[in-house]
Amino acid sequence: MIKNKFSRIIAGAMTWGDWGKQLSKKEMITLMHHCVNQGITSFDHADIYGSYTTEAAFGNAFAESGIAREKIQLISKCGIQYVSENRKNEVKHYNFSKNYIIWSAEESLKKLKTEYLDLFLLHRPSPLMQPDEIAEAVSILKAQGKIKDFGVSNFTTSQVDLISKYTEVSVNQIAFSLTQNQAMHDGVLDQMMLNNLTSMAWSPLGSVFKEDTEQTRRIHKQLGELLEKYNATEDQLLLAWILKHPANIHPVIGTTNAKRIENAVKAITIKLELEDWFKILVACQGHKVP
Repeated sequence: MIKNKFSRIIAGAMTWGDWGKQLSKKEMITLMHHCVNQGITSFDHADIYGSYTTEAAFGNAFAESGIAREKIQLISKCGIQYVSENRKNEVKHYNFSKNYIIWSAEESLKKLKTEYLDLFLLHRPSPLMQPDEIAEAVSILKAQGKIKDFGVSNFTTSQVDLISKYTEVSVNQIAFSLTQNQAMHDGVLDQMMLNNLTSMAWSPLGSVFKEDTEQTRRIHKQLGELLEKYNATEDQLLLAWILKHPANIHPVIGTTNAKRIENAVKAITIKLELEDWFKILVACQGHKVP
C-alpha cells in the first residue's frame, strides 16, 4: 500500500513544455514552487511528452529550483515508441523488452536530473508484452535504487492481473472523470480497492470544458445549482466528485494556471453530500441510475 506516498492532487507536466505552454526555465521554477507551496508535491511525466523533450526541460529547471529532492515525488512512464524527430521510429508502437524498460528509466533519470524515480509506469499495454521480462526489468531497477515503486497506466483488470502475477503493481493511472467514468462500472476501480492499488486519474475534468454538447450543458446546469451551496467553482466540484469515490483517487491535473492549481487543492476540502454526488452523475448520464 503506497496511498500516502503521493500528494492527493498531482501536477501533470505534459503541457509544461513543447506539447503545451512551452514554459521557460524561470516559469517552470516558479510553477514548481507554486505547486509545492499549495501542497502538490507529486509531478507526473512520461518520456514521450514534448516529443521526448519535456523531462529534460523540467529537469533543468528543477536543478536550479532549490527544491529538495526528498520534498517531491517524480513519476514517469515508458513503453510508447512515438514517431518523432527525436526518435527513429517508423510507426507508433510499444516496446516492453527488459533492456528497453531499463534504458528508458535511466534516460528519464538523466533528463530529470535525479537518482531515482518515486514511481515508474508502463504507459499503455502492449499486446506483445511479456510479464516475466517486465518483472526482470523492474527487479533490476528496484535493486539498483533507480525506482521506488512500479505501476501501470491505462491497463484493464486482466492486464493488471497478468503483470501482478510476476511483479508487484502499486498503481494504475487511468482516464477517469465525470464524463469518462467507465472505470466505475468495468471493475477497474473495484480491482484497485480490492488489491490496495493507488488509483490516479488523468484528464480528471473530462470533456466538460472542452465540448459544447447536450451532455455538457446538462452538467453545467447541475453544477451551477450547487456552486453557492458549496462556495465552489465548477472545476472544484468536478474534482470533489472524483475525490469522493472510495478508491481514494489522485487526480492528475494538467493546468499550468496558478489560480486553477489553487482551486484544485481547495477541492480536497469539499465534501459532496450523497445526493448531490448522484445529481451530478445523473446530469452526466441524462437519466436516473438503474
